[in-house]
Amino acid sequence: MRRPLLFLLLGLAGCTAHIPPPLPSVRDAGIQFALIGDTPYSAFEAYALDAMIEEMNREDLALVIHVGDITSGRGPCTDEWLEARKRQFEKSRHPFILIPGDNEWVDCYRSGFDPMERLKRFREIFEAGDTSLGERRITLERQSDSGAAPFREYREHMRWITANVLFVGVNVQGSNNNLGRTREMNAEHRSRMAAVFAWLDSSLELATRRHLAGMLIFAQGDPHFEGKRKGPDGFAEFRAALRNLALRFGKPVLFVNGDTHFYKLDQPLLDPATGEPIGNFTRVIVFGSPQTRWIIGGIDPSSPRVFQLSPVLQPGSGR
Repeated sequence: MRRPLLFLLLGLAGCTAHIPPPLPSVRDAGIQFALIGDTPYSAFEAYALDAMIEEMNREDLALVIHVGDITSGRGPCTDEWLEARKRQFEKSRHPFILIPGDNEWVDCYRSGFDPMERLKRFREIFEAGDTSLGERRITLERQSDSGAAPFREYREHMRWITANVLFVGVNVQGSNNNLGRTREMNAEHRSRMAAVFAWLDSSLELATRRHLAGMLIFAQGDPHFEGKRKGPDGFAEFRAALRNLALRFGKPVLFVNGDTHFYKLDQPLLDPATGEPIGNFTRVIVFGSPQTRWIIGGIDPSSPRVFQLSPVLQPGSGR
């Protein structure tokens, strides 16, 4: 399929770091991939997602990334719904990578479920092995397999190398990143974010030591880069971590999130030294319910631009 792609001009630089165990990689050629999230919220959207998966299956894609929220904010949060979604995602001809969203665990208290039990169950259903979902699979490195005791439960923190770019998934959530509701959830927030920061640090070390062309980091929650949230801010430290990572890496960083459901492409992080946007950091927000749409991404590791992005037109809509 021929589509215009929006090229993202991002800077270049480099540094050195410790190298973790080898990861699978495809380094010699550019690729295309799909970005989706915040769907399906209903049986009707599940039907629409089937059609979208069929559409993506007709494309030459290296992988599909879903940034979570595979049910609505009021559920269903049941095993039956989650297992049906897994069967649906397995229909993908391409490797299908999923991270949890707040709707399938953080917000499940609204329908009488224990959020921590739901996250545990999500991990058992979707993150049990060392590969992606889909008919064709890729191998993932998971933080839980690092041997570090504090991080053994965080199977959803994953990474892999494709087309000389490091892909990194982290469990950062909507609903203020699970901060500010109960003491138990506040403790969960602190433990999980310690794991997130450790995973980002080791991923930066890997990317710099391997001299990779770029990094793509994906999460469910919108970090609210404008920083105007009232009360406890569950994203403040995460925003700072992304800023420091981008400045230290110096090469293209693409951050992908869902949560707000409207497509957006921007450069929202400011360099504290200049007050100007950090040129090598770009954020894209995926479409979400009630829209069932996808974004096509591209990687050209030989280009300083590295990433290419374009929303896919809805059939017959002209938009």
